[in-house]
Amino acid sequence: MNFTKQAIAMAVLSVTSFSTFAASIDIYGKANLSVQSSDEGEGSFTEIRSNASRLGFKGEHDLGDGLEVVYKAEFQIDLDGDSENGDNIRDRNQYVGLKGSFGGVFLGKNDSALKQMQGRVDLFNDYNADIKYLWRGENRVANSLTYKSPWFADFQLALTYIAEDSVDDEDAYSVGVRYGDKDLKKSNFYAAVAMDSEVRGYDVVRAIASTKVAGIKLGAIIHTQENIDTGKELDGVMVSAGYTVNKVTYKGQIQTANTDGGDDQMGISIGADYKLAKSTKLFTFFSTFDMDSQADEDYLAIGLEHKF
Repeated sequence: MNFTKQAIAMAVLSVTSFSTFAASIDIYGKANLSVQSSDEGEGSFTEIRSNASRLGFKGEHDLGDGLEVVYKAEFQIDLDGDSENGDNIRDRNQYVGLKGSFGGVFLGKNDSALKQMQGRVDLFNDYNADIKYLWRGENRVANSLTYKSPWFADFQLALTYIAEDSVDDEDAYSVGVRYGDKDLKKSNFYAAVAMDSEVRGYDVVRAIASTKVAGIKLGAIIHTQENIDTGKELDGVMVSAGYTVNKVTYKGQIQTANTDGGDDQMGISIGADYKLAKSTKLFTFFSTFDMDSQADEDYLAIGLEHKF
C-alpha cells in the first residue's frame, strides 16, 4: 500500500518536474461521488459513495517506421475515504505496449478482451447496477498479454492471454471480435461476440449489440457462464435504453441472471444525467434487485461527476 502511494507521488513529481522531456504524458482522471440511500436487506442507510473515481497517467512515443510505444498507469481512488484499512488506492489498468500497422500488443494489467467488447451498452457501469454485480466476466487481469488487431472493414479482433504465474495455476484466455463504433458516432450499429476460457474460474460467452433508433440508444447483451469447478451454469440477458433531450439523458436498464436449479435474479435501474459542461454532470439513479435466495436490494442516489 505504501509502495503504491509512493509510486503515484513519484509519477506526479516526474511529470511536473520533467515535462520538457516527457511532453507526451497526459494526466487524466475522474471524480465521481454520490449521496445515496442503500438497503441491502437489513434496512436502509445513507452513505457517501465514490464510484470508481480514478487518476491516471498515459502517453506514447514515436519510435519511427510507423512504430510507437504506449504506456498507462491508472489508479482507482476512493474519494469517500471509507475504504477498509485505509486502502483507498487500488490498481487499475497498468501496461506498456507497442502499436503499429500490425495492431497493438500490451503487457501488464489490463481489461480482458471480453470486458473490452462491452462497448457502451452498460449504462450504469461503475454504479451499484454495474453488470458485474450479477454476472462474471468483468475482469481486469494482471500478468496478461493483450493483442488488438488493426481494423479491417470495421472489424477488430482482440485476444488476451493470462499467464498462470505459479506452478499450481493454469493459463487462461479471453477473445473477442467486434464490428462498428462503440460510441455510435461513426456508425449506427455496434456488435461483438466474446468468450473467456478459464478466466478466474469461469468460462463465459457473450453477444453484444447496440444501435440508435429515432435518437434512442438501444443496447443488449446475451450472457452465459459456467463455473469450471462445479459445472454450475448461469444464463442472462441485459437490455438498456438512453435518450437525450437538451442537457438531460434519460436511461433505463434491465438485467437477468438465471442459475441452474433456480436462484433467479433481476436488476432494474432508471436514471438521468444532467450535463453541466462537457466534463461535468449531475446524475441520479434508482436500482432495485429482486433475488430468490438472497435479500432484495435497493439503491437511490444523486451525485456529481467531473472528468479531467
